[in-house]
Amino acid sequence: MSVSAAPAALLIDAETPFDAAAIERVTLAAFGPGRFAKTAERLRERAPLAAGFVAREEGRVIGSVRLWSITVGGVPALFLGPIAVEASSRRAGTGAALVQACIDHARSVSDIAGVLLIGDPPYFARFGFRLAPNVRLPGPADARRMMWLPVRQDEIEGAAT
Repeated sequence: MSVSAAPAALLIDAETPFDAAAIERVTLAAFGPGRFAKTAERLRERAPLAAGFVAREEGRVIGSVRLWSITVGGVPALFLGPIAVEASSRRAGTGAALVQACIDHARSVSDIAGVLLIGDPPYFARFGFRLAPNVRLPGPADARRMMWLPVRQDEIEGAAT
């Protein structure tokens, strides 16, 4: 598995309460207010935050990602997203470094089956994510973009809650 290396000046760190405004700024710039209408947002609204990571460049937050505690078919899992990176820092490995931080965290959690996300298969397949067409979200979602990273359970199906 090949993952792009992060830029040398980049620091991936656990988010803190002091990062909230910067995370919101980066996420709003990346997705706009339309993100609130997405099915993934319905799932995040109901789920407790499990972990969050930020990308810092010279101390400034330039990217963020979060993991949410969910269940899929009654099995504990994590839901990844949204992942947001400032436009000027995209294509430099920042997003990949944030995804890898989530994967590393997920592998350290003893009671989860894996990580679910809605995303671009060619991008996320390089991290080991694979299609999970038998997962249902609380609203419309493109099954061709539903992806699963096995941590302790290879396949997953059922409703994500």
